[in-house]
Amino acid sequence: MKKITLFLVIAVCLVVVYAIANSFRGDIAMDNQNEYTEKATFAGGCFWCREHPFEEIDGVIGVVSGYTGGLEENATYEEVSTGRTGHYEAIQIAYDPGRTTYPQLLDRYWKNIDPTDAGGSFADRGSQYRSAIFYHTDEQKRLAEISREKLNTSGRYDKPVVTEILPFTAFYTAEKYHQNYARKNPVRYKAYRMGSGRDRYLKDIWAGTDGTPQCDFKKPAAEELIDKLTPLQYQVTQEDGTERPFHNEYWDNKREGIYVDVVSGEPLFSSHDKYESHTGWPSFTRPIEPDAVVKKEDRKLSDMRTEVRSKIGDSHLGHVFNDGPSSTGQRYCMNSAALRFIPKEDLEKEGYGKYLKLFE
Repeated sequence: MKKITLFLVIAVCLVVVYAIANSFRGDIAMDNQNEYTEKATFAGGCFWCREHPFEEIDGVIGVVSGYTGGLEENATYEEVSTGRTGHYEAIQIAYDPGRTTYPQLLDRYWKNIDPTDAGGSFADRGSQYRSAIFYHTDEQKRLAEISREKLNTSGRYDKPVVTEILPFTAFYTAEKYHQNYARKNPVRYKAYRMGSGRDRYLKDIWAGTDGTPQCDFKKPAAEELIDKLTPLQYQVTQEDGTERPFHNEYWDNKREGIYVDVVSGEPLFSSHDKYESHTGWPSFTRPIEPDAVVKKEDRKLSDMRTEVRSKIGDSHLGHVFNDGPSSTGQRYCMNSAALRFIPKEDLEKEGYGKYLKLFE
């Protein structure tokens, strides 16, 4: 009996010690995701400013701050901050590839760093603040190299892109007080971003001549679409498919914002015109602008229907029916897989600032 009691005491102690040790590290156990989860690891300056932009992406399950690229095992912030460990301050993202893609993550990554700075990142100087993409698979390496070359030849920068693409080795989660910093310390976080020069630089780089971010609406090449879109997005937009009702992303989304073509980014619908049609698909009374979409006859079924496609991307979006609310009498029944939702608070930084007036 004494032996059993002693064993239980030891077991409880081990559990307590493990819990205490874990409390000093991140909030998300990245290795406990399901079999369909994939990982992406990026470095590009202070990891506080890396977490926040990715947490907003649908399909991202979790973002953790940590250290990677060096030889020191279980590195601490104090060690990494000296610059002698070889580690980068980095984030590791767990994401569902059925809802977001690696190229979409790369696009968000480039738009939140200075890829031409070889000595650090904005106000943070030192090797630990350099930018780098750590690939987990050969496919991630290929996509990262394509993405970097496209950016390097875009003419957007007056200096070459120096962001390295390196094989992933190990990731050490940072201390708990570094995790979710933007949510836990919003005032300090905003002051840090502004004071570091990051926000001013990104606005200048990704701005048009009028000082607002500029979107380039175009349909990517066929080979790019295969990488950019999830299988369902490809089936719906490129093969005129239809997703399941009530089992899609936006059918019951009630947030304020706009819906854009997942292929080209062109604005399509506003949340102001969205309503509950009880059909299980996102439904709208009108497009965001009168000529935002193209209508075509659809005779694939016995009854003739009116198909709705995007103008620039030529994406199949859904159909329009004459059984909508009395305000217009129309029901634009769309596929969530053909859309990307941009919340009201993100419109300006995503390049859709002109649509803020809809929500004033």
